[in-house]
Amino acid sequence: MTERTATRGRAGARRRKIRMALVAALTAGIAASVLTVPAQAGPGHAPGPNPRHEATQQALDDLVRQGAPGVIAQVRTGDRVWNGTAGVADRTTGKARQANERFRIASITKTFVAATLLDQEADGLLSLDDTVEKWLPGVVRGNGNDGRAITVRQLLNHSSGLREYMSDPEYRRKFFTKEYLKSRYETWPPLRTVGVGLGHRPDFAPGDRHAYSNTGYVLAGMIIEKAGGNPYAHEIRERVLKPLGLRRTTMPGNSVTMPGPHPRMYSFLSADPNATEIHDVTEQNASQAFGDGDMISTTGDVSRFLRGLLAGRLLPPKQLDAMKRMLPNAGQVEGYEAYGLGLYRYRTSCGTTVYGHSGGAAGGGSEAVATEDGHRSVAFNVNADFAWSPQIVESVFCGGPTPAKRPPTP
Repeated sequence: MTERTATRGRAGARRRKIRMALVAALTAGIAASVLTVPAQAGPGHAPGPNPRHEATQQALDDLVRQGAPGVIAQVRTGDRVWNGTAGVADRTTGKARQANERFRIASITKTFVAATLLDQEADGLLSLDDTVEKWLPGVVRGNGNDGRAITVRQLLNHSSGLREYMSDPEYRRKFFTKEYLKSRYETWPPLRTVGVGLGHRPDFAPGDRHAYSNTGYVLAGMIIEKAGGNPYAHEIRERVLKPLGLRRTTMPGNSVTMPGPHPRMYSFLSADPNATEIHDVTEQNASQAFGDGDMISTTGDVSRFLRGLLAGRLLPPKQLDAMKRMLPNAGQVEGYEAYGLGLYRYRTSCGTTVYGHSGGAAGGGSEAVATEDGHRSVAFNVNADFAWSPQIVESVFCGGPTPAKRPPTP
């Protein structure tokens, strides 16, 4: 480590300590004034004092009536918190879902990864305009793929052109059919996952347009390690989790289990729209996701992260502005209008603009969005990958449903 790098590292550490002190003071103040409405399962939940909470609870109940095992949501407005639940965490025992459950947040991980890289940039450890080749020499090569022509920024805003590894036919057979009941226990190092995407030609030249690619975020996680000189999980803990006091968020590595309490996760494991057999896929080797979607968290932690990020309590203004600089969605993924750096944007039916991310994993779907100032937010999780409702977000910001569809991003 050079003296300049060491100095930047010490400056960054001081900046994070100041943030942690501010967050601790803020949290202590909020704790005395938070209003939490008790969460109950299933239809008949008593509405909160805000009519929108009644509409949100109705959206949760409706989703369960339509076939979801269970769903939890947390709505925050300033220092006021409301938790709602519906349905079950376990279809066998009938145990109700609980507001404090942990779950796999899937692609919401991308927002954490982007924030970590931006914090590293603020510390002078890298530039978003560095090439992938600079940090991962020789990794992105072959079949027309060239890391010398792709920047870190292009990985984060999905304009690299790298093929989505999940679109590979053999990968889909292993992970999107009943074969997954066996392959879910396999350990997949990042290079193996990236290799699936690099086994295909790129979809377009770097920078041409936006097209969602998990391959890029596996590489982003690898660059975090190279630039920081520490494991990926360590960098996210030090740069994001600790400064914001996110004590219930973890990076599980190659573990197949989740810390409790957590729901069971359910999937049809079939592309057949008429499939009816439901499989319990709770156990999954998290290494199969890495920087594109491996994290485990709660609605409370995800909300605190997103609100803190948007309110400017995590990154300097330059990095936060870069995060919100959007590319139009090219239509590959339904659900958002524009995508920045690990952060998307769309308008609700009543015209409220929200920022956030969703995530879909085998057996679950989640979303977390907030207003640009972080004042109002919602985070929710469904413990099935065959049920989804845009009405949850609509009820929070508009007070009612919408016919629009917004499936979680993979």
